[in-house]
Amino acid sequence: MATINVRQLDDAVVRHLKHRASGNNRSLEGEVRHILECAVKDDDMEAKRADFLAIADRMRRLTEGREHTPAEELIREDRDRGHRPHLGF
Repeated sequence: MATINVRQLDDAVVRHLKHRASGNNRSLEGEVRHILECAVKDDDMEAKRADFLAIADRMRRLTEGREHTPAEELIREDRDRGHRPHLGF
């Protein structure tokens, strides 16, 4: 595992991080690690979103000019057949 040092942080930032860490039942180091991990995941999500949008655009171009059934009609058919969405609650 790598180690990084961050110098010259404002005292108010450190106080805020300590308060946030305490509220999340983590050490200061654990809180900073969590923040950094979340930031990297957000970057990954942006890349995945960009990939998805590129694929969706390609599919739109491939199906351009074709007749499409509106999604609400397909959902209604499923519901009429007794299928219910799983909401995960």
